Amino acid sequence: MNEVATAIADPVRRHILTLLRDEPLSAGDIAQRFVISRPAISRHLRLLRESGLVHDEMVGRQRIYRLDPRPLAALVDWLAALAAPDRWERHLDALETEVYRTRRERRSRGPAEHRREHTA
Repeated sequence: MNEVATAIADPVRRHILTLLRDEPLSAGDIAQRFVISRPAISRHLRLLRESGLVHDEMVGRQRIYRLDPRPLAALVDWLAALAAPDRWERHLDALETEVYRTRRERRSRGPAEHRREHTA
């Protein structure tokens, strides 16, 4: 997960991933979409490859890159757990629901039944 987080921390690499989400591209096609040098793009692609987020294949003389979103799953799960309401909040919500349900039931029984319940 740390390698993936490091890989997506850079805005250039995030943009590369967005490009590859739509279609596989050659390194040259990717480099043409940026103002930075081709060697810099190559370094970004190498880091993305090492993190498992992209795979490459030689097609003729071109290296074609494809997105592999599977390594993002662990990071997505961690972020979802982090953003989810905490356990106590869920328990307190359940308690609040139970209190309101009990009050509704008592009101629907009427005052005579409620008094008998407490005197018995």
